[in-house]
Amino acid sequence: MKFPIVTVTLVSAALLFVLWDQTREQPQAVDASRFTNLQANPVKLSTTVDWLITQLPSLCEQATGKAEGTDANASCVKQAKTRTSTCRRSIYDGFPGVVASEVAFRDVSITLINCLVQDASP
Repeated sequence: MKFPIVTVTLVSAALLFVLWDQTREQPQAVDASRFTNLQANPVKLSTTVDWLITQLPSLCEQATGKAEGTDANASCVKQAKTRTSTCRRSIYDGFPGVVASEVAFRDVSITLINCLVQDASP
């Protein structure tokens, strides 16, 4: 039987990647204060979209009028999560790569929320 050189190489490369990923510096969590002074401290569009998606339970609570943990809220969050890929793509295609003003942040937020939280009325 031949020694599986290709398999060993691929597995070794995968292990090296995992090891490298574990040792690199992880990005810090983003909170709402990050978006307060966008003209002086612009934010990447991807960071803005990621943060807005983490706000889904709260957005669904506002959209449905039902508290987190209720069936209506859980259903809204589940439906929104199924649309995240499509909504991300439309945001990335329609907005510049950097959010540098409150107006741009508002436009991105409203567009993304309207895409994610559709027909969530009680």
